[in-house]
Amino acid sequence: MSTSTTTAPASGGMRIQVQRFGTFLSNMVLPNIGAFIAWGLITALFIETGWITLIGKDVFGYEGGYGFVEDLGAWGSGADGTGIVGPMITYLLPLLIGYTGGRMMYDDNIRGGVVGAIATMGAIAGATVPMFLGAMVMGPLAGWSMKRLDALWAHKIRPGFEMLVNNFSAGIWAGFLAIIGFVLAGPFVEQFSKLASNVVNSLVDNNVLPLTSIFIEPAKILFLNNAINQGILTPLGTTEAKESGQSILFLLEANPGPGLGLLLAFAVFGKGAAKASAPGAILIQFVGGIHEIYFPYVLMKPILVLAVIAGGMSGVAVNVAFDSGLRSPASPGSIIAVWTASPPGSLLGVTLSVIVAAGVSFLVASFLLKIDRSSDGDLTAATADMEARKGKKSSVAGMLTANGARSGAIRSIVFACDAGMGSSAMGASVLRKKIQAAGHPEVTVVNKAISNLTDTYDLVVTHQDLTERARQKTGSAVHVSVDNFMNSPRYDEIVELVEQSGEGGGGAAEPASSADATIGVGSLLSPESIVLDAGTGTREEAITRAGELLVAAGAVEPSYVDAMHAREESVSTYMGNLLAIPHGTNEAKPAIKRSAISFVRYSDGVQWKNKEVKFVIGIAAQGEDHLKLLGQIAEVFLDSAQVARLEAATTPDEVRQVLGVVQPV
Repeated sequence: MSTSTTTAPASGGMRIQVQRFGTFLSNMVLPNIGAFIAWGLITALFIETGWITLIGKDVFGYEGGYGFVEDLGAWGSGADGTGIVGPMITYLLPLLIGYTGGRMMYDDNIRGGVVGAIATMGAIAGATVPMFLGAMVMGPLAGWSMKRLDALWAHKIRPGFEMLVNNFSAGIWAGFLAIIGFVLAGPFVEQFSKLASNVVNSLVDNNVLPLTSIFIEPAKILFLNNAINQGILTPLGTTEAKESGQSILFLLEANPGPGLGLLLAFAVFGKGAAKASAPGAILIQFVGGIHEIYFPYVLMKPILVLAVIAGGMSGVAVNVAFDSGLRSPASPGSIIAVWTASPPGSLLGVTLSVIVAAGVSFLVASFLLKIDRSSDGDLTAATADMEARKGKKSSVAGMLTANGARSGAIRSIVFACDAGMGSSAMGASVLRKKIQAAGHPEVTVVNKAISNLTDTYDLVVTHQDLTERARQKTGSAVHVSVDNFMNSPRYDEIVELVEQSGEGGGGAAEPASSADATIGVGSLLSPESIVLDAGTGTREEAITRAGELLVAAGAVEPSYVDAMHAREESVSTYMGNLLAIPHGTNEAKPAIKRSAISFVRYSDGVQWKNKEVKFVIGIAAQGEDHLKLLGQIAEVFLDSAQVARLEAATTPDEVRQVLGVVQPV
């Protein structure tokens, strides 16, 4: 059976790839922002032009040596026992990034982090500029390659030799990568940094640096800013800060002024939910530093991107005129973080850049709002659009949607996944139960494959990695992204949204799902397809084990196991509550002979993309005769007592009884 999959336009696909790349870079930098702040504070206080030094000279007229203050603020290597600022930026910060990148690429394994740090050290030693870019290359490369090497001899080492092999393999490979970093990565990144610095200097010299806001401000709203900020501005800005004590690059994206001006305009000239929510959003954006709070306001009225562009350009122009910048990245982009990272000599210019950026953005946005004759716009839909672009729930989006309800009643909900046979069926079962318990029998909750979606549903729920595809099929629906189908907090929000979207019924309720029909499910999970002591293993091995049980049961062709791995590479089948349900892709359905389910228990757990899984349930489904059992399984895994019974089960029949496959004797 062939299926046609609607993909995003090329531009959308490219945007998603850049967004993912930016998120990847951000995941290496953001966990270490505390170290950047520590370095920035030490720099701001103790270097020659720092606050403590200036206070001593200007207030107390002290011109003598400062003892440990001079030592702390020295940029030296520390070989003579002095200096902390230089070694922190040269060694500590890149090593932390390299360690984080290596650990991240090795499924959060410390082994990958250690090898990543060693490889990064080679790049540091091979260059004369801070190796942030080098760390972002060598750290992930080391973690990824170490994971691949370890997989070559996994489960092949003789007992008693594991520690010897693991330690020497890590040491040898890390040493090799350190040499590669020293010979290739360090010099290459140094030359790239110098070239990029020359480009920035050329922009400054020709007074065109403010034009960068034309690209940066829209990129922020499309969540492409991480690729720009973490991949370019932070590394180059840190190098410039080491040489000159500050960098304007840290403020190109982090200036809170443009967003502040936009929100002020909505607070004064906006309407409805946008006007009501703007004051609260100002506090979150300007003081909290969460800039994404204003993105839905722009997505609701895209022409307002001109306001934030104008504000951004004005702020950059002020910083260029005052030769001001920050000592270190301001993250999050709060006015508090901006002031903390400002050198004494730049405090005035930085503050004016925020004020001017906010003022210009306010004036442009106010003008555009006053002349706008279109409808007020749907802030809730714009927020959903923003979250879809982000690929996950926004931590602050609830504040925007609390004041206004969706204009149309939500009466039909669909869970969509790649194949429509596993995770979506269980998620639909969980949400259906919640909605019915809330007293809304008129709302239907079904599950479908994305390829079979039509634009007839009020609300679509998908895994966060599939939302973009679903939007191409159901553009008029509200989209909700989840990363956990069993106990996602988004379900409670959906129930609230259903209640807010309209009062009253809407006629007789349709059947919740064909899964409610009485069917015989005993044959779907046979005792021979249950393994209670699988030991330990990797995610890939667990998928293979579950698939081979389906093959042994005569339910699928051997090729279906490969399709299960392909499905996992596309979207994770982790469900939450210690459960994963690997199954094949939609294209693999011809390989299914009959519907069947396998059950494998891992007492020690399996790492499933950094999530612990103890129960792996393989699924092969024809038609809908498996849906009742999946609904029963979903209810079991929502009950901690039932999960405990599964953990304690000693026979296949006990497992079948808990899952409702057979009745207890």
